[in-house]
Amino acid sequence: MRARFSCQRLAVLASLVLAVGLLSACAKKAPAAGGPGTGGSTSPTPPPATWTPETSPTPSLQVEGGADAFNRQGVLKRIHFDTDKWEIRADARPILKENAAWLLAHPQFKVSVEGHCDERNTEAYNLALGERRANAVKEYLIGLGVPGDRIQTVSYGKGRPLCTDHDETCWQQNRRAEFLLMDAR
Repeated sequence: MRARFSCQRLAVLASLVLAVGLLSACAKKAPAAGGPGTGGSTSPTPPPATWTPETSPTPSLQVEGGADAFNRQGVLKRIHFDTDKWEIRADARPILKENAAWLLAHPQFKVSVEGHCDERNTEAYNLALGERRANAVKEYLIGLGVPGDRIQTVSYGKGRPLCTDHDETCWQQNRRAEFLLMDAR
């Protein structure tokens, strides 16, 4: 959401700069002295002010476009799962729709969907559950129009926790699917 907001601000800023440039280029010329509508005045009109880079600072716009840059910006948001479940929750559907829209707008990237679990249960159980979660997300993204050949899945089970406390709040953070963009080559 933050990246979309930044892109929207960038688009608005670019539109404003373009509009100012067009307006200054389309400024009306003053009618000739003594011509119609001047009332016979012969005093010269001053030339319109011109824009010069030395007197008008411009914002520095740098846009990073590689997969690593977008991963650092967090353009694809993680989703969470219920205990021992891999079904897509209702609160995750809008997030996945935004992620799918971003992926469809940027076909130069592939994505790895990472399935994660909390620390409870065995390593084998959590690896299998993480795989089911990642595959459920992949199928959901495919249903939203993202080509399946652009999505890979991996399960980390309980091996990469976000939180290491031993309580339900922490476990909820660890039951998730993460998204890692990769340059399509």
